[in-house]
Amino acid sequence: MKALDLVTGLLVIVGGLNWGLVAIAEFDLVAALVGEEFGETNAVSRIVYGLVGASAIYQASRLPALVAREGRDAKPAAA
Repeated sequence: MKALDLVTGLLVIVGGLNWGLVAIAEFDLVAALVGEEFGETNAVSRIVYGLVGASAIYQASRLPALVAREGRDAKPAAA
């Protein structure tokens, strides 16, 4: 599962960076990488966007378990 967590985490980061570039510079990194213009898509870019979306859903579904684990791992504050 760690490999899946790593891959999906990286894809979520790529998606976030892409949206940041779209907002700040009107530059679509995914479209540029697959040879398209801003806002255009082809089969490859749709697959990448789909994988980013699926990765976000996967990471969101894991969030409650991660939060619970953090609560268990936290050490009580020294008084």
